[in-house]
Amino acid sequence: MAQEIFNRIEKKYMLYQDGYQKLMQELEPYITLNPFGHQTICNLYFDNSTYEIARNSISKPVYKEKIRVRSYGIPDKDTKVFLELKKKYKKMVNKRRIGLTLQELERYLYFNRPPEKNKQIFEELDYCIKTKHLVPTMYVAYDRVSYFANSDENLRITFDSNLRYRKEHIDFEYGDVAQKFFDQDVYIMEIKTLNAIPLWLVDILSRLEIYPTSFSKYGEIYKKEILKREWERV
Repeated sequence: MAQEIFNRIEKKYMLYQDGYQKLMQELEPYITLNPFGHQTICNLYFDNSTYEIARNSISKPVYKEKIRVRSYGIPDKDTKVFLELKKKYKKMVNKRRIGLTLQELERYLYFNRPPEKNKQIFEELDYCIKTKHLVPTMYVAYDRVSYFANSDENLRITFDSNLRYRKEHIDFEYGDVAQKFFDQDVYIMEIKTLNAIPLWLVDILSRLEIYPTSFSKYGEIYKKEILKREWERV
């Protein structure tokens, strides 16, 4: 069964092509590609009419949360997708999710028919969606390469590239037609661990002068596509 509850520390970094290649050379002795290491991650992000979730995300609060549906690849009606509630306090992330078919998800979203599984987690998700009046607002996708550390399989390092999005046709059935966010090769690296980052990794990042950054994919797209246009109209 896919894991339904996560608690871990996450840190993000942004790399351009040259920095990415140098880092991979340094990391090679320490990491192994995950069995499903190359994947296209597709997401439907939820928000309300005032973009409360996006606005809160870019304000960099101590605590924030978001709801999304995630698919590994473009799903069909029988493909399992994940409805997720992601909470973040400082750098500690708690994720609660349920797996259901795309058809089950659509029955819930469009006909208010709850799935017959994982009722406790679903009720928490459902409460958040309904009290905040959330609906699918944006499609966001990227290509991910995922590794784990040879010394600790709980230490994961992922690289997301080709970040893309669309604000119309917010469903999976429209496929992966989307607009690119960056105009050059950019990699968003995430380090995910249950423990402290090991010294060998700290040393590599320090020598290459790679430092943590705050980057919410959904929040940054909101800033570029929606908030900027609101400012221009003022």
